[in-house]
Amino acid sequence: MRYLIGRLMWALLILVGTTAITFAIVFLVPGDPARVVAGPRADAATIASIRRELALDLPVPVQYGRYVGRLLRGDLGRSYATREPVAEILARRLPSTALLAATGLAIAIVIGLLGGLVTAPLAGTWMDRTALVLSLGLLSAPVFWLGMLALYYVGYRWRLLPLGGAGDVRHLILPALVLGTGTGVYYARLLHTNLVSVLGADYVRAARARGASALRVVAVHALRNAGLPLLTVIGLDFAALLNGVVLTETVFHWPGLGRLAFDAVLSLDVPVIMGTVLLSAFLVVASNLAIDLLYRVVDPRIRLG
Repeated sequence: MRYLIGRLMWALLILVGTTAITFAIVFLVPGDPARVVAGPRADAATIASIRRELALDLPVPVQYGRYVGRLLRGDLGRSYATREPVAEILARRLPSTALLAATGLAIAIVIGLLGGLVTAPLAGTWMDRTALVLSLGLLSAPVFWLGMLALYYVGYRWRLLPLGGAGDVRHLILPALVLGTGTGVYYARLLHTNLVSVLGADYVRAARARGASALRVVAVHALRNAGLPLLTVIGLDFAALLNGVVLTETVFHWPGLGRLAFDAVLSLDVPVIMGTVLLSAFLVVASNLAIDLLYRVVDPRIRLG
């Protein structure tokens, strides 16, 4: 119980710090949200009126205090651009991002498990070294670049899948593959390293001596312990996955939170920017806490205190 209370307090501090830093950065960036809302042909009087209406004429600390006060009442504010409640916008976009992120994570886990299980027994061979070179190439490739390549070849040249947008499952395949491939390769290398280490342990040698097949030794005896660090990394990688979602949704015009955040930054829509950052921070904190609790279930040797 003390552990959970401590983690929840840390989560609250992280969320408060995230909102404060993001709010400060937004107002340090050159640009005037009131001018963006008013449009390029608006006169000074109109811009000043919009600035007063949106309370942008107040000092930044006062604006932040008001924002926190609204947050405590469950009010995320309204979009400068559409005047819709930010909570409604986030609720409308969240399912699309959740579907893309979950599919990408599932693809990453499958790639990680298969890659690690296949390459671990080949450690030290030319095939293992070839796999290492290929994986390093994929890990170093930016998500944006992979997405553009996938769009050009798979969507434009070969016309195997749609060029973006959302609709049926065919629109999901390409962005999910791009999102999950790099992460999956990283999981595969991590699992490969852990399996190679665990395969030399006494209990694994004992399993071999009892006549267990190579597949059973790796998949049953070694994978349980070698996979525990991977479980933690999956939780910690959730933040990186969300970053990838922003780029992936932008490239593929996927109507989720990432695309929403990108458009909000371009239009200096401060309430939407703050809402997407706060929701992303909450999801990251919640996922890390969930992984900690799951780790406790998988490995009873760990005590939460």
